[in-house]
Amino acid sequence: MVNGKTYRVRTYGCQMNVHDSERLSGLLERAGYTAAGEDQDPDVVVLNTCAVRENADNRLYGNLGHLRPVKDAHPGMQIAVGGCLAQKDRGEIVRRAPWVDVVFGTHNVGSLPALLERARHNAEAQVEIKEALEVFPSTLPAKRDSAHSGWVSISVGCNNTCTFCIVPALRGKEKDRRPGEVLAEVQALVDQGVLEVTLLGQNVNAYGVEFRDRGAFAGLLRATGRIEGLERVRFTSPHPREFTDDVIEAMAETPAVCHQLHMPLQSGSDDVLRRMRRGYRQERYLGIIDRVRAAMPDAAITTDIIVGFPGETEEDFEQTLHVVREARFASAFTFQYSKRPGTPAAEMGGQLPKQVVQERFLRLTALQDEISWAENRALIGTPVELLVAAGEGSKDAERGRLSGRARDGRLVHFTSADGLRPGDVVETVVTRAAPHHLIAEGALLSHRRTRAGDAAEGGTRPSTPGVSLGMPGVGIPAPLPAAVPACG
Repeated sequence: MVNGKTYRVRTYGCQMNVHDSERLSGLLERAGYTAAGEDQDPDVVVLNTCAVRENADNRLYGNLGHLRPVKDAHPGMQIAVGGCLAQKDRGEIVRRAPWVDVVFGTHNVGSLPALLERARHNAEAQVEIKEALEVFPSTLPAKRDSAHSGWVSISVGCNNTCTFCIVPALRGKEKDRRPGEVLAEVQALVDQGVLEVTLLGQNVNAYGVEFRDRGAFAGLLRATGRIEGLERVRFTSPHPREFTDDVIEAMAETPAVCHQLHMPLQSGSDDVLRRMRRGYRQERYLGIIDRVRAAMPDAAITTDIIVGFPGETEEDFEQTLHVVREARFASAFTFQYSKRPGTPAAEMGGQLPKQVVQERFLRLTALQDEISWAENRALIGTPVELLVAAGEGSKDAERGRLSGRARDGRLVHFTSADGLRPGDVVETVVTRAAPHHLIAEGALLSHRRTRAGDAAEGGTRPSTPGVSLGMPGVGIPAPLPAAVPACG
């Protein structure tokens, strides 16, 4: 189907939203749309929103305000708003921004093309928010952003009740994909040259809760790692409460699984963790870190931390600093607590003054930067294998460098050489370090051209149709049937 219209998807928020946007692009292209050029005003703009970040509402309505004169100057242009903020605000979006044509939620991503057509036909805004998942996103087509790395969703939703988080209310209860479907999607990506996949879930290591298999996630890691041609397997984000030793064993014993772990801490204080309803305490968290390091001494561990949760005392905050010193994270995503309407924490007493939160935040980031820098300096002189990336270093071009990700997830800027493409694999030696990246200034030790590099050089990206297979079972799937040529 060709309709001659163009589209652009703008994404805000987490990796789940990034992957949802790949689905939205796949759906629109299947409906006959084509991606708009950088200097082109598209016929359809889709804003895939986040409700977690601070000032998410202001950002959305600010962007919609900027789009209004663009739409006024281009009759027939449509604006669609989806994602978590759309699920939360619903009809409020059209009330505040009546030039919006479509509002759809997290549970009905697949409805977008039909809603756009209905809004066009009826000449009025269409708001459709489902309260439960219509279809698992894996049944939808996806146009991938990268030729060498792919997101693969293994579950959606979350069964936790963290008091600061609105995600369960917007994404719903956890729904798990069948292992065969996950592995078939990974295989489809590998068949198109992808070298690295990241298994995605709101609470990724709780995978298997629906079919009551506590070992399902570790089994899935091992099975994914056995797929021939797949060189790197990552996952995000696990929850400390569900983290089990079989996952550590799978990481350590499966060569393709990267020794990288993003393990959200949120707070080091047992009292704050209790009020957050996190389901673990400091001792358990540090125990997991110790066991990971014992099995994989080279593991890079990263985390999320919230500063200034309601009622947090100076002693509570000192406990967070203590865990940071003990864990020696490679890096940390640090956030100042801010109220999220609809969450229990927003109604708690003890909301802290902004200046107190800011002062603690600066102390935490200074400590973490010091640790990150020390951990990175310890890598000077060591060889690293890099998957060449595109656009990760803003100043790389002017400095004659490229960027790549090491197996442990660290960003490395390295000296460019002729013939390198995103998706190729190189080996080099770390010569300098900064808190947030490494630098390799010497000549490359090796350069391996890959099918992913060929695809990037040719300007092609993987695409996956909807994947839906049979009963649960962990193992490499049978080969997919050969594609049938389309009619003349």
